[in-house]
Amino acid sequence: MDDFVDVGLDVLNPVQCSAAGMDPKALKERWGKHIVFWGGAVDTQRTLPFGMPEEVRQQVAERIAIFGESGGMVAAAIHNIQANVPPENIVAMFETLKSSKTVRSALHRAMVGA
Repeated sequence: MDDFVDVGLDVLNPVQCSAAGMDPKALKERWGKHIVFWGGAVDTQRTLPFGMPEEVRQQVAERIAIFGESGGMVAAAIHNIQANVPPENIVAMFETLKSSKTVRSALHRAMVGA
């Protein structure tokens, strides 16, 4: 990651927190001042397809709290949402994103140009 920052990379996509070396807190602490994290709001291999809606809500809220602190997150699933994902889990993800104070603040700042 240091090499990416050195050459001017400013966005990391995907952020697959289930991969080795991709702990959300460690990523944010180490590179959060240099890189925007795109994705990582929910694990699309485990939590989104196989978790319960409450597990989805919990993971999305946790990831927003970590990656969204002081900005620097494009809140999205790690990868494309697959066909085997229960619709109620998709709704849980979007409802949690929509209700997040961090996400609403960022949207407001973007809309007013601040």
